[in-house]
Amino acid sequence: MSHDHDHGAHGAPGGRRRLAVAFGITAGVFVAQAVGALLTGSLALLVDTAHMLTDVAGLAIALGAASLALRPPSPRRTWGFRRAEVLAALAQAAVLLAVGVYALVEGVSRLIEPPQASGPGLLVFGIVGLVGNVVALLVLAGGRSASLNLRAAFLEVVNDALGSMAVIVAAIVIATTGWQRADAVAGLVIAVLILPRAVRLLADSASVLLESTPPGMDLDEVRARLLEVENVEEVHDLHASLVATGLPTISAHVVVRDACFRDGQAPPVLDALQRCVATQFDVTVEHSTFQLEPAEHARHEAPTHA
Repeated sequence: MSHDHDHGAHGAPGGRRRLAVAFGITAGVFVAQAVGALLTGSLALLVDTAHMLTDVAGLAIALGAASLALRPPSPRRTWGFRRAEVLAALAQAAVLLAVGVYALVEGVSRLIEPPQASGPGLLVFGIVGLVGNVVALLVLAGGRSASLNLRAAFLEVVNDALGSMAVIVAAIVIATTGWQRADAVAGLVIAVLILPRAVRLLADSASVLLESTPPGMDLDEVRARLLEVENVEEVHDLHASLVATGLPTISAHVVVRDACFRDGQAPPVLDALQRCVATQFDVTVEHSTFQLEPAEHARHEAPTHA
């Protein structure tokens, strides 16, 4: 009997359109805030502008990764460029982390010796940044769960919006009280907003690259369910990983009754195993590879198989 392997077309043109629009908006806001940072001398606006620069670069990378992800597999790259989105998210997280650390160091320095910042000018550019970020958020919101790439872009724009709010608050405090350290405090607030999300995104991306078990999947439970399939006697060399967002994989060696290879029961066993991992868990696995083998085959396997 034939065994179909149709795992669907991987790619999201809608996601690319969202990224392209968000990129255009963010690039425009970046230019405006860069001018504002030069005119006002504000740390908060400078850090927010640096953050915007990472967003512009990150969205450009994300857009490129989303396009690469649509390329079909080849003999050299059997998964195509699906993992490009993970590399893009990892690069964004690393840059965000660097910006956050810089903001912390510079913020503490400016708390000690605060430079003069223009409150009214700061307010204008803070509002410009907030409006642009809100529009970009509305564009990305509908697709943020579609991929790690879109999630990374959405989180960065969320941080930008919160950073713009911090800039606005600092501008109001400086304009009404003259307390110049408000600018440094706002810069530190932005850093505190950046760092936890950068670390989380870095960890998630690294987990995929290290081929860790997909979140929400318990391999002990998977093994137990596979052993419940009729004619299955043992499951070993069980592995699970996440190639990219929405593409978990499982492979295993499955020992079945010797008679299955003589009475035609092996194909139904294979079908039952693949139905099991595709329907019985919170993480749906459509790409599974099972090696059916008789009990005596274990004598020919490497001792590292378990």
